Amino acid sequence: MNDRYQSPLSERYASKEMQYIFSPDMKFRTWRKLWIALAETEQELGLPITDEQIAELKAAKDDINYEVAKAREKEVRHDVMSHVYAYGQQCPTAKGIIHLGATSCYVGDNTDVIIMREALYLVRKKLLNVISELAKFADTYKELPTLAFTHFQPAQPTTVGKRASLWLNELVMDLSDVDYIISQLKLLGSKGTTGTQASFLELFDGDHEKCKEADRRIARKMGFDACFPVSGQTYSRKLDTRVLNVLSGIAQSAHKFSNDIRLLQHLKEIEEPFEKSQIGSSAMAYKRNPMRSERIASLSRYVMIDVLNPAITAATQWFERTLDDSANKRLSVPEAFLAIDGILDLYMNVVDGLVVYPKVIEQRLMSELPFMATENIMMDAVKRGGDRQELHERIRTHSMEAGRMVKVEGKPNDLLERIAADPAFGTTMEELQAIMNPRNFVGRAPEQVTEFLDEVIRPILEENKEVLGMTAEINV
Repeated sequence: MNDRYQSPLSERYASKEMQYIFSPDMKFRTWRKLWIALAETEQELGLPITDEQIAELKAAKDDINYEVAKAREKEVRHDVMSHVYAYGQQCPTAKGIIHLGATSCYVGDNTDVIIMREALYLVRKKLLNVISELAKFADTYKELPTLAFTHFQPAQPTTVGKRASLWLNELVMDLSDVDYIISQLKLLGSKGTTGTQASFLELFDGDHEKCKEADRRIARKMGFDACFPVSGQTYSRKLDTRVLNVLSGIAQSAHKFSNDIRLLQHLKEIEEPFEKSQIGSSAMAYKRNPMRSERIASLSRYVMIDVLNPAITAATQWFERTLDDSANKRLSVPEAFLAIDGILDLYMNVVDGLVVYPKVIEQRLMSELPFMATENIMMDAVKRGGDRQELHERIRTHSMEAGRMVKVEGKPNDLLERIAADPAFGTTMEELQAIMNPRNFVGRAPEQVTEFLDEVIRPILEENKEVLGMTAEINV
């Protein structure tokens, strides 16, 4: 296998579970389940199909004769008819009723929807496990003050846990989108060549109600509530766009998280896991590169761009169908799911092993805190009889000079010393130091995290506790 291209999504990133969902075996087993559902439905609605024929179909449903199908496809250049032929070879009694009244999209499109739903279930499960791990992290560090940034410039303090709650909140939005799109999935059903059900109307001797009932029964047999009420030969390709839009949303959230971790690792405040024998650089042995977070960003970028494929495909379909969707769908939909699967495994792995350095966090915060405390210092001085406008100007002057000392001279921030030495403020260094407790400046950050976890996250996790407890191993 080393003499031909191998997809990195399979070799390096996606789990075995997600790879199986998009495997030929899953696809062709589902085709056979759909042919059985069609035969059962047609029998129930009065067509002359025997119990023996259906039993024969069921007996061979998992024993797929791939070599027969491959050989036949080389001859007829049609994948569905090749598998109808192969199934018929195993089921001589039922051969004549396999695929009765259906067009290729009966198995092709219905299977695509079924597979996407299975893949969404796995995405949902992993998303919930990331949320669970991230909630633990947010709770652990909800009271640890840290320097917050706007424009990546020092701003008012927040807490490490509060920042994590921002990552969590975006994942909750993604979970809501996943749940919504799963609830909206419908099968194509048995719509015929152009979506008119003409072949089924002929089979059922002009009985419109039986045509409608066929769709309802096939949907139930395959575990769906309904089929699309109208279609051309295919389901609307906008469905693929809607599904991949949800995956793109998860990728956006993961990318944001990975960027923050990469920046924090540069600041030496928080690091992603780094294993004992891991090599950070081939040249610089001391380096600890955030390669997992970088990989999250890299794969996320791929998913966000990949969503353009079904969008353009949906926009360019002609009338009841064209086949320029097929080759594109075979690539764009599975690869989006395989990439998201890898992203969520990486996300779970990184969160599970995050390393926090409180001393570094405190040091950086304390170096900037005097500037942020100036409003409190000024208000205290006003209470003691000072002039607000005069004090404001003095603080501005002292701040500019202290900033110059830090940036130009490379010296420590001496703003507090300057204020303590200025009689206009009437305060001592001890009093100023007392103000410098970082917890005085984080506002409601700890309370917000507690409320968010109690009111939003824990009910979600409790409702889905049966899928929690996953761990993620990454391949490289």
